[in-house]
Amino acid sequence: MGILEGKKGLILGVANNKSIAWGVAQAAKREGATLGFNYLGEMMEKRVRPLAESLDADIIAPMNVSEEASIDAFFAQVKEQWGEIDFIVHSIAFANKDALQNGFSNTSREDFHLALDISAYSFVACAQRAAPMMKAGGSMVTMSYLGAERAVPGYGVMGVAKAALEASTRYLAQDLGQDGIRVNSVSAGPIRTLAASAVGDFRKLMEKSARGSMLGRNVSQEEVGNTTVYLLSDLASGVTGELHYVDAGFHIGAGDPEVD
Repeated sequence: MGILEGKKGLILGVANNKSIAWGVAQAAKREGATLGFNYLGEMMEKRVRPLAESLDADIIAPMNVSEEASIDAFFAQVKEQWGEIDFIVHSIAFANKDALQNGFSNTSREDFHLALDISAYSFVACAQRAAPMMKAGGSMVTMSYLGAERAVPGYGVMGVAKAALEASTRYLAQDLGQDGIRVNSVSAGPIRTLAASAVGDFRKLMEKSARGSMLGRNVSQEEVGNTTVYLLSDLASGVTGELHYVDAGFHIGAGDPEVD
C-alpha cells in the first residue's frame, strides 16, 4: 500500500514530461493517489492530456491562474466531481523572457506584477479555493528555487517572485494550520524544464550547481517527486511552513568550488 493510498489531489502546472510537476505526479500515482490536472489553453492541453490520461486522471480541465473566473470554474468542477480533496501541488511560474535577460534593475512595473501574480499569488488563489474542500490532514506544496534567497545570475524578477512565494507559504501555514491543513514549499535544484529555458545560460548554471553540491551532481524529477510525496503524506503530519531543499546539498555550501 502506498503512502497516498485513498487520497485525492491536484497537480497544478504540468507543462510536459520534463516538468517538475510531472515527476511529482508520477510519484503520487505510484503511491496510490487519485489525481487531477489543469492545463492552460489548447496547445498545452495537447501536451498535458496524454500524460494525465496515462496516470488515469479523474480530472483534466482548463485553468488560467491569471483569471479569477477561470480559477473559480476549475475548482467548482473539482468540488462537483470529488467533493473533498486531500492535497494540491502548485508548480506554476512565469516571467517574460526579456525581463530575465535584461537585468533586474531594468524590470518594468508590468513585468514585475506579471511575475509575482503568476508565480506567487496564484498559489494563494488556489489555496483559497482548495482549503474549504480539505479536512484536517490536508496538505499543500509549492515549488521554489534557491534564487529566492540568493542573487542567481539570469534569474532576476523570478527570484523576487519566488521569495514572495516562500513568504506566502509561511503565512498560509499560519492561517490554515488552525484547520489542520499543512503548507510547505520545496526548493529544488536546477532541472531542465520548459520554464528553465527562459533563464540565461541555464546549462552553465546546472554545471556550477553540480560542482558545488555536496553530492557532486544535480537532482532529478524523481527525487523532487519523492520528497514532495512525503510532504503530502501523513508521514509529514507534523511538518508545516517549511522550505525543504532537494538540491543535493548545494544550498549549504559556499557555491561553485571552481573559478572560471
